[in-house]
Amino acid sequence: MRKLLKQVRQAFQDESFLQYVRYVESFVSKVLSIGMVIVILVAVYDLGLFLLAELFTTPIARFSTTFFTIFGLFLNVLIALEILENITAYLKKHVIQVELVISTSLIAVSRKIIILDLEKTSGTDLIALAAAIFSLSISYWIIKRINWRSPDQ
Repeated sequence: MRKLLKQVRQAFQDESFLQYVRYVESFVSKVLSIGMVIVILVAVYDLGLFLLAELFTTPIARFSTTFFTIFGLFLNVLIALEILENITAYLKKHVIQVELVISTSLIAVSRKIIILDLEKTSGTDLIALAAAIFSLSISYWIIKRINWRSPDQ
């Protein structure tokens, strides 16, 4: 019983505990990476099927409305790739890279604007999207400026 208590105490010492936490973080990040690769492959497959179906079945006059859906699907894949890049960067450096997170957020908001149906969107929704874009853009600019100055200091 004393041996077990001693092992438990050692496991909860700072260095040992942090080592366990790093192991769990690494394992979860790898599982998320595998999951995101599967999501990306399924999204690309779905995009390919949708493109083939729309190219051969949609009349030319109605194809312009299909563009928004196609752009949305392309951007879904791009967002998934950015999220995978975030996870991969975390696995490499064990640091969340804020610049990548903000750029992913900008892509997601851009996707929302591209596929936006103006007939169903209220003015407050447009103001909220504009505020989100403005905030993310300022944040991205600040992070880029800080990263640009960092090597010199």
